Amino acid sequence: MSEQNNTIKGKAFVLGKNIDTDQIIPAEHLVYSLDDPEERKFYGRYALSGVPEEQSGLPEGGIPLVEDDAFESEFNIIVGGTNFGCGSSREHAPASLDIAGVEAIIAPTFARIFYRNSVDGGFVIPYESLNDLSQEVHTGDELEIDAKNRTVMNKTQNKEYDIRPLGSVADIVNAGGIFEFARKEGMIDVKN
Repeated sequence: MSEQNNTIKGKAFVLGKNIDTDQIIPAEHLVYSLDDPEERKFYGRYALSGVPEEQSGLPEGGIPLVEDDAFESEFNIIVGGTNFGCGSSREHAPASLDIAGVEAIIAPTFARIFYRNSVDGGFVIPYESLNDLSQEVHTGDELEIDAKNRTVMNKTQNKEYDIRPLGSVADIVNAGGIFEFARKEGMIDVKN
């Protein structure tokens, strides 16, 4: 799916600034295999479990991304503050969000390694907002991201915001990662 056709609709989950990879998936939960479907789902269960309770699901706080008895979230769009994904370079961080059902993250800035891991692994689409939407959007708001028009519509509050263009980022994520994208585009030989 190209950027021109990419629209994501869903419920927002709001976080503050400097959300690091240890908050996204704490080291104590890095014991599961990403290749084993029964173990893999635990990355979804523990996604964002390192965020302090009062900062999880803003503005009120106290809302987990994934309920205790679930492996996937009812929220599929994360809205964060500046420097989202800072910290270590673990690709388990964007993978855990993907496994939890997150399709997109909107933030004014991302840590570069988190951004590349999100895209190259085909996990989630990182949209850069022109403003810090974590100060305006509330957890549970219904959002619609329109990549073609570079907008985010908050249907709950009836407000529209601008986002930066993605370029080939959406194509890479939608292909399943950088290697699948390269195969699809004929940059890598496909062996039968």
